[in-house]
Amino acid sequence: MHISEGVLSAPVLATGAALAAAGLVVGLRSIRSEEIPKASILSAVFFVASLIHVNIGPSSTHLVLNGLIGIVMGLGAFPIIFLGLLLQGLLFGFGGLTTLGVNTFNMAAPAVLFGLLLRPAINSRNVPLSTAASLLGGALPVLASAILVALSLFLTGSQFRLVAYEVMIGNLPVVIVEGLVVMFAIRFLKKVRPEVLEARPFQGGGALEGAAV
Repeated sequence: MHISEGVLSAPVLATGAALAAAGLVVGLRSIRSEEIPKASILSAVFFVASLIHVNIGPSSTHLVLNGLIGIVMGLGAFPIIFLGLLLQGLLFGFGGLTTLGVNTFNMAAPAVLFGLLLRPAINSRNVPLSTAASLLGGALPVLASAILVALSLFLTGSQFRLVAYEVMIGNLPVVIVEGLVVMFAIRFLKKVRPEVLEARPFQGGGALEGAAV
């Protein structure tokens, strides 16, 4: 899922950076000060899960868990994923700093979208509905992220068309695995900490306002 330095064109990099910056602003404002420890834990989970790479041709794949982050934190997924990617780029050279905006948007935007859409069904008392929604909540964000990565490569140039297809195909097993992992994680959270999955209304000031006070 990481796109390395020196691959993407300037327009794609600029667009990704702008979209990620907007997501970061909104995401930081949505995180309440009391949620900072939870956000830190999720960022650490994302950081560790994304370190385990399996090579597929010229690309590689790994667990993302962006779906879980989107379900739990909603818009807060942007700063959480950004921080994890930043540390991976600085400490291990995964991805890069120039591609940080594109990588952040590609992973965070689907997490937010499907997290917000599926959370009502996930919180349903209808067990089959909740289970199916949890499975989709883990699988669909990864699938959408793979599509966005492939699109980023495709828009850069036709020379990356084959790599874009390989990224799509290579991440299909991860889609299934992520769906199952998130499904069991959600089931566990509903038993021990159901309040973690409650709807999070947007708070204008969020952690930024709390920090200022």
